[in-house]
Amino acid sequence: TDILCSHYQVFFTSDYTMYPFSTQNGKDFQNLLSVYLDAAFFPCLREQDFWQEGWRLENENPTDPNSPLVFKGVVFNEMKGAFSDNERVYAQHLQNKLYPDHTYSVVSGGEPLAIPDLTWEQLKQFHATHYHPSNARFFTYGDLPLEQHLKQIEEEALSKFERINPNTEVPPSHTGREDHVTCSPDALAPDPARQNTLCVSYLLGDITDTFEGFTLSLLSSLMISGPNSPFYKALIEPNIGTDFSSVVGYDGSTKEASFSIGLQGMAEEDTERVKQIISQTINDIIESGFEEERIDALLHKIEIQMKHQSTNFGLSLASYIASSWNHDGDPVELLQINDSVAKFKQTLKENPRFLQDKVKHYFKENTHRLTLSMSPDEVYLEKQAKAEEEKLQKKIHALSDSDKKDIYEKGLELLAAQSKTQDASCLPALKVSDIEPTIPVTPVQISTAVGVPVQYCEQPTNGLVYFRAMCSLNTLPEDLRLYVPLFCSVVTKMGCGGLDYRQQSQQMELRTGGMSVSTQVVPDSTQLDMYEQGVLLSSSCLERNLPHMFHLWSDIFNNPHFDEVERLRVLVMMSAQELANGISYSGHMYAMTRAGRHLTPAGDLNETLGGMEQVKFMKRVAELSDLSQVIRTLVRIKKHLLNPDNMRCAINTTPQKMSDTAAQLESFMKDVADNRKERKPVRSNIIERPLDPSDVSGLSRKLISEQNFQPCQMKTFFQLPFPVHFISESIRTVPFSHHDYASSSKFVHLGEDDDEGRSLRGGARMGGGLFSFYSYRDPNSVQTLSAFRRGVDWAKSGQFTQQDIDEAKLSVFSAVDSPVAPADKGMGRFLSGVTDEMKQNHRERLFAVTHQSLVEVAERYLGVGQRTCGVAILGPENEAIKKDPSWIVK
Repeated sequence: TDILCSHYQVFFTSDYTMYPFSTQNGKDFQNLLSVYLDAAFFPCLREQDFWQEGWRLENENPTDPNSPLVFKGVVFNEMKGAFSDNERVYAQHLQNKLYPDHTYSVVSGGEPLAIPDLTWEQLKQFHATHYHPSNARFFTYGDLPLEQHLKQIEEEALSKFERINPNTEVPPSHTGREDHVTCSPDALAPDPARQNTLCVSYLLGDITDTFEGFTLSLLSSLMISGPNSPFYKALIEPNIGTDFSSVVGYDGSTKEASFSIGLQGMAEEDTERVKQIISQTINDIIESGFEEERIDALLHKIEIQMKHQSTNFGLSLASYIASSWNHDGDPVELLQINDSVAKFKQTLKENPRFLQDKVKHYFKENTHRLTLSMSPDEVYLEKQAKAEEEKLQKKIHALSDSDKKDIYEKGLELLAAQSKTQDASCLPALKVSDIEPTIPVTPVQISTAVGVPVQYCEQPTNGLVYFRAMCSLNTLPEDLRLYVPLFCSVVTKMGCGGLDYRQQSQQMELRTGGMSVSTQVVPDSTQLDMYEQGVLLSSSCLERNLPHMFHLWSDIFNNPHFDEVERLRVLVMMSAQELANGISYSGHMYAMTRAGRHLTPAGDLNETLGGMEQVKFMKRVAELSDLSQVIRTLVRIKKHLLNPDNMRCAINTTPQKMSDTAAQLESFMKDVADNRKERKPVRSNIIERPLDPSDVSGLSRKLISEQNFQPCQMKTFFQLPFPVHFISESIRTVPFSHHDYASSSKFVHLGEDDDEGRSLRGGARMGGGLFSFYSYRDPNSVQTLSAFRRGVDWAKSGQFTQQDIDEAKLSVFSAVDSPVAPADKGMGRFLSGVTDEMKQNHRERLFAVTHQSLVEVAERYLGVGQRTCGVAILGPENEAIKKDPSWIVK
């Protein structure tokens, strides 16, 4: 559809499917509602759609009847990829075994080897009974009149059906046992000798009891969240494992809720010890309860969550009520959170042992529990591949010659259908002329606090104050850069001033909406070989807590604690484990980062701070027996980064609170003034850019310019234990302010290339001067690079219509115009110097893109002779790549 939709996708859970969409345009909303009603209730579900999206037997090369038959299909490959993630494997087994009797005992997305047993007829039958208005619930949020929505839903869908009984009630489950499963070894695990997982899961009450669910969710947070929680102290701090198990805490997404507690990254011989610790910790909680301050901190967190305005607030509400409402709970009662908070406080006042009684009832006396362990199996992947091969041969064995001929002919039909342009004229569409020609202006004031530049942005922040500070990396010795992400993740978690790390965590929870530090690499908007490097401090608080929030930052600047070795070891292990776990989930992002490494200076730094290089570095740090050198490094980094001389700040809050916030910021700057030291930049090539382009005499950002940077072509292959590939090819193009950028960004949305017979998920994106193709959980490796190339050839040939261009424009504008929360207004300008005027110029260039300019840009930057590109693949062992000297194999 031609849409300005800022959010549209499909969510699948174990027991419902949700079709959410959002837009800021009233006409677009009606169009989308029509399309979604049609897709949900009246899909074509042709046999050909089933082959393409679900599964099929097809010749490996569809045009060669003698090539071997293989399994293909988008969902089949997606699910194979999903089960290459050990966390997902564990979570899936846990749910299947905790609820062994009904819908939760199966894999809702499809167990890869069960998918080829599904028939087209079964799929249509399942849709007819489950995707029916008798089994549907509708949720709208926003300021458009409800009557119009109801009328449209009735006319276009509900009036066309008779009520049926879909019979989707879920009976109660019963379990009480121990079980064991296996997984693939993780080559990037922080400690290869400790790759076991153990978890105990308890079956709780029905999620339709709103207050009980609210209480258990709070109780779960008190038991596991942060360094002050009893399970953190008992399981994480002794360093028995690297982190909590992938499933942990309260889960209210199933008809009966559950609570899980356990460890990953542990040794097999610690299994009994961990079980005993879990049991003992439950006894300790029943005995001692929780400190009042921790309960206050949790209620404070709820208050902030209710005040914080995000751009997907409506979607968050829909997701929050969906599970309970799906099982006939009361959605309105769920949304009355203040009532639950008041009832919770009153119940606790009347019975101070209220929470301890719940722990005793649900955990000590509860026989409905599952203890599940998981260990790595060296031949796990071989077993999976063998099982798939056996399944395949069994299917092939049952085929006659005429069946095989039929498969070949159907393969050719599908290929022909895939290369046909779909007729979109039947879909309701917006026109490019429906788009607002100008952007709304976000006014900001630029000032200083004790000589430090500050951007003030007045916004309706609902009683919250948002603070950010950008601290430059320009004076940091280059050999320390690999340590910066670790510095960012630990500097707010080690203790500061007179507070140890537990007290610091408690104060942050009581007084703020969170305090974090993250790395920032900001490519310049006018030159590809210029960038800003730094770390971003971010925090928020209720207006009444402003002095407390700045006091905590002062302590972090003036006296951060880095000397507690065991605390640092815990944080290092958790960080390394998190990075290792993330690859199978975000492999395409790692591939894109790596592919861009040698194309721009910013790309190189991105790989150092957030790519595979960082994952491997953190694995090495996690393997160190002595962390004293790491501690010395963190202290050195602090002197360079937490330095007011290299810093600028931003404040977003209400007009009424602005002057008070400015005074508090001024006071904070005076408190940390002793850290101010003029240090020489490591590189001489520093360029100053004004924060406010209209005021050249004023305050500036300091960028690094690498005018002698030579981009080079590099192909890198990371061999990893996955059955699928993550692939990217990045091409160096132009920066944001260049007149060709608008055309380049259009290609991201111009009929992305047929992805190898639609057996994978993939796409393209533009950013930081790089145009990147990517594919996700891809059964192919090098062949996909040919598909990327065909995409470029198609763009250069100009085989697209004006309608294609208009659709691409609408897609680009939906991204450009997606809503911005009050907390984030003015942030683009603060971080990257992109002003409203620059955005408006970009907007006008987008409107002006033509067929001719698209073809010219494709030839200029994407053509084989012109382009400078990098390629990266993450995936299983590959003999062809190993033998090809043009690849670097890691």
